[in-house]
Amino acid sequence: MVTVAPPHPWVYALRLPHDPRAVRVARVTMRAALDGHGMQDVADAAELLTSELVTNAYRHTNGPASLRLTGLGGGRLRVGVWDSDPRIPAPFDRSGGDTVPLAPSGAESGRGLGLVREYADSWGGWVLGDDGPGRGAGKLLWFEVGGHARLPLLRK
Repeated sequence: MVTVAPPHPWVYALRLPHDPRAVRVARVTMRAALDGHGMQDVADAAELLTSELVTNAYRHTNGPASLRLTGLGGGRLRVGVWDSDPRIPAPFDRSGGDTVPLAPSGAESGRGLGLVREYADSWGGWVLGDDGPGRGAGKLLWFEVGGHARLPLLRK
């Protein structure tokens, strides 16, 4: 049987509606793409961090979001999530060495972006089309993982 290796980098893009089910759709899509490219070693960390970014896009905007997966070669993956809110949250607005405040004990939210700092190899964010307050095209947050497993298996 002949197999064909895809060219590197490979890219998948997915438009997500403003719907709470979009988080699951993003996770399932990501898992399928990574399984198809033999990148199971980064799937757990990438799935967790993507869930956090897509959840934040749903919670903090009223519009759609987009997910972009890019295989960079060498087992590395870049994930980008676009949404319509132009504000860049920590840790994306700072260098990787800055700290992210911990969520208070018992808080129901506030831990997700700290997970990015903990488990991603690198991350960043850009405001898109900044034409003044409330008139931008949103933001793109991204992170990279790969080359080694940093997150214990999360499977049940």
